[in-house]
Amino acid sequence: MLDSTIINQLESVFQKLDAPVVLNLYKSEHQAQSELEQMLRQVASTSELIQVETVDQSKDIPTFTIQGTKVSFKGVPSGHEFTSLILAILNSNGKGKLPDDMIRARINNLRGPIKLRTYISLSCENCPEVVQALNLMSLLHSDFSHEMIDGGLVQDEIESLGIQGVPSIMNGKELLSSGKISLLDLLSKLESEFGTREAAKDSLVKDLGHFDVVVIGAGPAGASAAIYSARKGLKTAILAEKLGGQVQDTKGIENLISIPYTEGPQLAAQLATHIAEYPITLLEHRRVKNVVPASTNRIELDSGEFVDTKAIIVATGAKWRELGIEGEKEYIGRGVAFCPHCDGPYYKGKKIAVVGGGNSGVEAAIDLAGIVREVIVFEFMENLKADQVLVDKLKSLPNVSIVTNARTSKIIGDGQKVIALEYIDRAQEQVHKVDLDGIFVQIGLLPNSGFIKSVVETTKFGEIVTDLKGRTSQKGIYAAGDVTTVPYKQIVIAMGEGAKAALAAYEDQMLA
Repeated sequence: MLDSTIINQLESVFQKLDAPVVLNLYKSEHQAQSELEQMLRQVASTSELIQVETVDQSKDIPTFTIQGTKVSFKGVPSGHEFTSLILAILNSNGKGKLPDDMIRARINNLRGPIKLRTYISLSCENCPEVVQALNLMSLLHSDFSHEMIDGGLVQDEIESLGIQGVPSIMNGKELLSSGKISLLDLLSKLESEFGTREAAKDSLVKDLGHFDVVVIGAGPAGASAAIYSARKGLKTAILAEKLGGQVQDTKGIENLISIPYTEGPQLAAQLATHIAEYPITLLEHRRVKNVVPASTNRIELDSGEFVDTKAIIVATGAKWRELGIEGEKEYIGRGVAFCPHCDGPYYKGKKIAVVGGGNSGVEAAIDLAGIVREVIVFEFMENLKADQVLVDKLKSLPNVSIVTNARTSKIIGDGQKVIALEYIDRAQEQVHKVDLDGIFVQIGLLPNSGFIKSVVETTKFGEIVTDLKGRTSQKGIYAAGDVTTVPYKQIVIAMGEGAKAALAAYEDQMLA
């Protein structure tokens, strides 16, 4: 199952282990049991400290746990989930990338008991991030258990729980979260759901120090800005929700000059490696609440922490734009989706809509047409905005129809799932309703500038207005990348803009 290249890589990775790790494999008559056992034994063969022990209990589905923890896997963690298995082994041994003291403290402050299950698809690219975050929380918290479940092996459960998207986090029979979610947002959601031990939280140190430059964001623009700042000898920190930013969600990248092909997660890992080469303080899983401009700027975080800095470089990028209509938030994960690659398989043989006629929407519709029974593309303008080659491909598909000049107005559900979409014909001002099973929203990006819109000038679209050197309307605050007015939102442009903003910050500090 595992080729020699992977075996060699695991041997190198597991050299970090310094204590035994036991994988407890339950018995099962399921046809996938032998596949799971073979995988685990191959993984164990790469280190003398990893063992596989068979538990004298039977499960309907192939299942294993990591001994001494409350982390379990129900299914074969292959495909994208293979990394979840490897990280669980490392993290259970106190190795691998672990959160800093503040994030660990927030996790430990959660009120237990917490017992969660995450239903995933092995083809889902967003699922591992959620599985790995919850596994990590389970390893750090004494009263927290987590189980990954391959939804493809438990279709009856999926049906009874009304799950229509992955990853879906269940607390008993309650859907806690569906779809992509970062560790930071997940932690905030758990704090809201289960509560916290406030006395312990109040005792935490909240002053993160003083810097010459603080870069907010760790995507291509943020990484570039931080590296250039550090190379100039400036005391530099990065505040970010996660390394890589929006690029983590990018599949194939073929236009980053000198690199014919790469993928988002790989590029994000390379950015992290490059950042680590410099004395840059990385404060990950943080969200900025407020910026107080002054001769020394103060950045306040929603965790209660704060940091002081001479210069701020905002490189927070953008996020997927939501429709903002009735029913959308209520049915996310129950018929409203944003990732065709992740959730498309759950709509096999069904009728769905794609809202958005740009490149991303048309590409999504083309992909989904190979899975679902019928696709309807809704576009607000009179014509599709996608490249002509994509439009031609879309129109050649027999199970696709296109509705233009349409303003979506309401998502209708039956309390459990989406059953229809309401839209207005803009030419006739007539309301129409289309019965369907799911809606994929693909209407572009929204700048992540909300925390600083009251401090610097922005456009009506939320983009931060910058000059040719990345300076904003507020002295000492700079911006770079997709969050700004710079034209053409491309990775290579964001990297250049990040470098430019860092050089401007250095220049201004030297001339002050």
